Amino acid sequence: MSSMSMEELLEAVRAFDGVHELAPAEGDGTPETVWGDHFFYYAPDGTVPARAQPYATIVTKDQPGDALSDLGPDGRWRVNIHVGRARYTELTGEDPGSGSAARDFSAADVVLPHPVYGTLGWVAVVNPGERTGAAVVALLREAHEDARRRAARRAGGVP
Repeated sequence: MSSMSMEELLEAVRAFDGVHELAPAEGDGTPETVWGDHFFYYAPDGTVPARAQPYATIVTKDQPGDALSDLGPDGRWRVNIHVGRARYTELTGEDPGSGSAARDFSAADVVLPHPVYGTLGWVAVVNPGERTGAAVVALLREAHEDARRRAARRAGGVP
């Protein structure tokens, strides 16, 4: 795989059992700053959970306070995945609580700490491709399953 399109990644995530995707767009009452982005939850009933954050997002533009990925040029986007502290350390070689080492957060096709939420166990990949595409899909599946287990615990079910 030389590069992965956003649509290919969206198709992979949409196939997960119980996924709920929010995709803000013009005219739906959401702020323009999130139009074109995607937010993923484990929500088999199709309702965004009241006490849960998304387990992954795809962002298509820089935001105030989050511009290090250089998402301004056409065709640049970033997938963000909550992987938890242990997996974060495995993937980045850093403790999420220590903050991120100096690095180029705009590098494409590289698993990096999230430029803003890395300390919370989030990783990010700008334009996944040959080096990271399969790993990104696997990490998204893991994050989805983690969200499913959390939802089961909140509901009093078995993890």
